[in-house]
Amino acid sequence: MFETRGLDTSLLPGTTTMERPRNPEHGDYASTLALQLGKKTGVAPRELAAALAEELGRQPGIKSVEIAGPGFLNIRLDAAAAGVLARDIVLAGADYGQSATLRDERINLEFVSANPTGPVHIGGVRWAAVGDALSRLLRTAGATVGTEYYFNDAGSQIDRFAKSLYASAKGEPAPEDGYGGAYIAEIAAAVLAEAPDVLNEPEDAAIETFRRVGVDLMFAEIKQSLTEFGVHFDTYFNEKDLHNRGELQEALDRLREQGHIFEADGATWLRTTEFGDDKDRVLRKSDGDWTYFAADCAYYLDKRKRGFDRIVIMLGADHHGYIGRMKAMSACFGDDPAKNLEILIGQLVNLVRDGEPVRMSKRAGTVVTLEDFVDALGVDATRYALARYSSDSPINLDIAVWTKAGNDNPVYYVQYVAARTANVARNAADVGLTRGEPAGFHPELLSHEKENDLLKALGEYPAVVARAAELREPHHVARYLEEVAGAYHRFYDKCRVLPLGDEPITDLQRARLWLNDATRTVIANGLALLGVSAPERM
Repeated sequence: MFETRGLDTSLLPGTTTMERPRNPEHGDYASTLALQLGKKTGVAPRELAAALAEELGRQPGIKSVEIAGPGFLNIRLDAAAAGVLARDIVLAGADYGQSATLRDERINLEFVSANPTGPVHIGGVRWAAVGDALSRLLRTAGATVGTEYYFNDAGSQIDRFAKSLYASAKGEPAPEDGYGGAYIAEIAAAVLAEAPDVLNEPEDAAIETFRRVGVDLMFAEIKQSLTEFGVHFDTYFNEKDLHNRGELQEALDRLREQGHIFEADGATWLRTTEFGDDKDRVLRKSDGDWTYFAADCAYYLDKRKRGFDRIVIMLGADHHGYIGRMKAMSACFGDDPAKNLEILIGQLVNLVRDGEPVRMSKRAGTVVTLEDFVDALGVDATRYALARYSSDSPINLDIAVWTKAGNDNPVYYVQYVAARTANVARNAADVGLTRGEPAGFHPELLSHEKENDLLKALGEYPAVVARAAELREPHHVARYLEEVAGAYHRFYDKCRVLPLGDEPITDLQRARLWLNDATRTVIANGLALLGVSAPERM
């Protein structure tokens, strides 16, 4: 086609994106390929569009192709070509939406990583939901993913935690810079149960016992809370291991080899300003102690040594300052920060009741925890709600909205379609209506406007998943599922699946049952990416 018009076929992209027009009068799909090629070839886009339209019009399944504006292509499918998607989705099942777009990526995804000094708080809850959804998305797009929780079991925060437990066990108030809340008393009591003579030890030895046992108990509780929330990590990485295995010194040596280490004021520094950081960073202080940043360097190097070519770290809103130093550190190791390191920042979340933020936990005292969230909303609603919004936007979640059994509750709206499609399938089986063999499917019968709208919505699922994975934005999946739910409700209202009374079962009803079951497949697959259930009954 293009050779006969004197055009260079090497300019054609391997793949091109098709969009669904907002106005259905503009066709089933629209393409800007002619406009893109026009810029490269210097040929008028409408001339290119005419060539494309001519060729596409000869392809089976395409009803018509129109040229609009400066070179847009508006494409309409015939009913059979559109309808066959319902069968393909059902037959693909859980595999529908999977792709190989990220198959060459080896990604280490670190999220939550809350210090073991208290329960997972509201910021960590957001990352638990979003991070777990993102790991599922990346795997669905073909990436090799290792999920990781960095267990910060060294440093001054752990010291304060241990001293707070010790004070609680003695019936004394927490130190001025210590931790409060009922959970401190609970953990202290558990330490006493495990080591009943601990208070008879010298103070330093007793505090060390509270540190060792208390941290283990606290982290076991954190892991249990995450497990109950449906979040599982491939690796729990202890900061202490970096120290014990000498990896901080190894990282320092590697950075010295790269020529970015210097000594000043008795301390060892990394010259991160060479790569855009606002100041150089201390790795080892004048007293010989390592800094937190030295551990960050060692941990990054450890991940790269384990074969991950892209390190993705999800941090809270108070960590914007980390981006510059971490990117510079990556460059100091000789990596490309744009390729090898991604840092995602999540904004604040408020749990709201009666228009007022819920600010305090009964157990943690000063923050809202994962347990508080689940108690208020349930696991499904919490996960869906937190994954539904772009992570770089602050959100207020109203308890009344997210616990309501109605269409104003987004997760209910989507899960209701999962339950309704399952109910239709059960009722169909009761009256002897089955889909029949795939070879007997008549896709051309799915010609109603609402059937077509639903088919087009279902057909977008793979592209939505691929885009959400590439952008690291699971909220696109949630918003898409709500669109599918709306399209299904409109289909259900206008296109009856089940026969009335003694009506004979028709091929149209069988075709609609395929479409019903395809909808459940897409809803179930999408909810699974968010870690949310697709109930069969509600």
